Amino acid sequence: MFDRVAPRYDALNRILSGGRDAGWRRRAIALARLGPREVALDVGVGTGDLAFGLLDASDPSARVIGVDVSPLMLEAARRRAEEQGEPRFAGMLATADALPFADGAFERIVAGFAVRNFGDLAVGLREMRRVLRAGGRAVILELSTPPNPVVGVAYRLYFHRLSPLIAATLGGDAAAYRYLPRSVAAFPNAEGLAAHMRDAGFARVRYERLNLGIAAIHVGEA
Repeated sequence: MFDRVAPRYDALNRILSGGRDAGWRRRAIALARLGPREVALDVGVGTGDLAFGLLDASDPSARVIGVDVSPLMLEAARRRAEEQGEPRFAGMLATADALPFADGAFERIVAGFAVRNFGDLAVGLREMRRVLRAGGRAVILELSTPPNPVVGVAYRLYFHRLSPLIAATLGGDAAAYRYLPRSVAAFPNAEGLAAHMRDAGFARVRYERLNLGIAAIHVGEA
């Protein structure tokens, strides 16, 4: 599915979020900025929006490694690095439940709209914690469920009914955008994800809701 949506992924995300996803990423990047020679792992890197934004905001000697299960998403990120002449990015095919890195390998772990797609959320979070260096920080940006019931009704109407139609009209994969609201509905709310992070071993877990709670940023430390 992610291979199918890769060519139109960024454009449709901008349209379906009303451009808000860019601001959400900027906030996540501000919380994850890298210092000299620090390295971040982007889990579910996709086409690289979060990874390249983090590099732009970080020390020139910082690096980002991105992993994804979709070969076409990874190819888009690698092509972007080549086009931008960006040698500080490397991408590799890997799954969140078996990250091919040593314990404590990274100063930052970031994930943008990826953790709700983990096959096993608990295992994926434990792996993210395992590869995070002592004193490091994980920053997770994810869609969420608005706590206000009135907002929630409008949110579900838009996500379940309108967004697949918009995606199909614009030449996107309607089935993939029917999966999107289902994946959010099945995912823990902000409080629930924070609890899962604590269970995985993250310390000082906190979160902030964005745009009435339709998205949230979670931060955990090692």
